[in-house]
Amino acid sequence: MEKDTKIYIAGHRGMVGGAVLRALEGQGYRNLLTRSRSELDLLDQSVVDAFFQAERPDVAVIAAARVGGIHANNTYPADFIYENLAIAQHTIHAAYRAGVQRLLFLGSTCIYPKLAEQPIQEDSLLSGPLESTNEAYAIAKIAGLKLCEFYRRQYGVCFHSAMPTNLYGPGDNYHPKNSHVLPALIRRFHEAKLNRAPEVSIWGTGAPLREFLHADDAAAGILHLLELENPPDWVNLGCGEDISIGDLARLVQRTVGYEGQLVFDTTKPDGTPRKLTDISRIRATGWRPQISIEDGVAMAYRSFLEEGQSGRLRE
Repeated sequence: MEKDTKIYIAGHRGMVGGAVLRALEGQGYRNLLTRSRSELDLLDQSVVDAFFQAERPDVAVIAAARVGGIHANNTYPADFIYENLAIAQHTIHAAYRAGVQRLLFLGSTCIYPKLAEQPIQEDSLLSGPLESTNEAYAIAKIAGLKLCEFYRRQYGVCFHSAMPTNLYGPGDNYHPKNSHVLPALIRRFHEAKLNRAPEVSIWGTGAPLREFLHADDAAAGILHLLELENPPDWVNLGCGEDISIGDLARLVQRTVGYEGQLVFDTTKPDGTPRKLTDISRIRATGWRPQISIEDGVAMAYRSFLEEGQSGRLRE
């Protein structure tokens, strides 16, 4: 892409959208288009249409979404499916109508079946039942992926998708109940350290295996995909390695410096037993992640402290 390419980043105040914005700015892109939720309601088709018709970006990155962890997905499934379906169909259709030739839609690896063969390949999509705790979110993201695939097939536009694994880093959501597992652990251990709590309780058995990708690595992968002349319809965006929730908790404990005990609450659900992505498809295009989980957790904890001190912490 040329440095004056007009690029719209939907969801630039979120973790991954913010990382994409930083990456583009760092590479010298000058014509970047953003709107906050109060400035542009992506749930309103007419408003989204008017925005795209007025601005006519060359490229759109759709990173906006209603997101949350197991608790949030289980508690608000109607909100998750409605809002994410609306965001996907409104932005993708409006982009096509406005003549946008390049669009990258961000989904999630939760689109794959609960018991998909590990590591999960892109072709396992729709081959089995979804994990029930995030089914609503997954269905909406599958719909967005398929919208891109079919608009590309029917209209010849380069609309494609990336399915990130569990992301973390600057701008993450640290809500005590509705956040994802890694930011939830960072907050829990930090508060336990400050309060000198004797123990920290972790949901589940600690046995499930999860994969984590730093948001800056994800942004680098997204920019790489945007440079490809003929990208795949969708690719997994991960690191290709996983870690148990128990080992992750112990890593966060060491990073934060908490000296109390860990207790695993086996009355709480574990969710999917393992979720590791096969990243051979994107690696074949020349990209690979650069940030290890150890370095990434240390970076995330520093971001958590800085955002808390400056009053920018999302919770």
